[in-house]
Amino acid sequence: MVDYTQGKGYQYHVGLYPGDIGEYVILPGDPHRVPKIAAYFDDAKKVAESREFVTYTGYLDGVKVSCTSTGVGGPSASIALEELCNVGGKTFIRVGTCGGMDINVTGGDIVIATGAVRMDGTSKEYAPIEYPAVPDVLVTSALTWAARELKANYHTGVVQCKDAFYGQHMPEALPNSHELLNKWDAWLRLGCKASEMESSTLFVVGAYRKVRVGSCFLVVANQEREKAGLPNPQVHDTDLAIRIAIRAIRLMIEDDKEYLNKRL
Repeated sequence: MVDYTQGKGYQYHVGLYPGDIGEYVILPGDPHRVPKIAAYFDDAKKVAESREFVTYTGYLDGVKVSCTSTGVGGPSASIALEELCNVGGKTFIRVGTCGGMDINVTGGDIVIATGAVRMDGTSKEYAPIEYPAVPDVLVTSALTWAARELKANYHTGVVQCKDAFYGQHMPEALPNSHELLNKWDAWLRLGCKASEMESSTLFVVGAYRKVRVGSCFLVVANQEREKAGLPNPQVHDTDLAIRIAIRAIRLMIEDDKEYLNKRL
């Protein structure tokens, strides 16, 4: 591969050097959420800002941890994950927002993904479509326990991932409306909990890079509840999802230390 940094040693897109990040990394989409997440770290400092990729590094329970924004969608998420792996990231939690699909999922709830529908384009460049997009079981377990500890109203299940935000929200207006609407109906019948844009890519790229990846989301609203005439509150504060991710990392730090001590 061409070295576009011309020997400078940093990752071309995220602007990070080896040693800049910890092994545990939280991945929001929005760069403005990074300092909000890093406020939960001890001694947090911005270590890089390049394009949509903003990175802070600090400590949780004495262990170095980081937070990097990925932007919107699979292409930039795959770049972030690839380059973070190159500089030492090993465990990743995607924290973001989603739209509810299951009628029982309401605004303000948390969804923890146990799998993802690969309607994105990026993951198809990594694996045949038959390969499933699934998160790491330990990360998912930690997120679930964290949600329970924080008494969150949470759901676990498959999420649908797409590349076009408006393909979900105004499919009738698009040239391939028939295909979009038919597939949406299939996902509903199959019990998809929510729709978002990054997890399928992150799960597949994570499998390829042999790292642990999981996802949790704040449900902003649910268009299916709106269609059914049910209450459809909108919630935009991601703090609960962030606190769940922070607690999950603390649980994994403790568990990883215990596992390592048993092996020594």
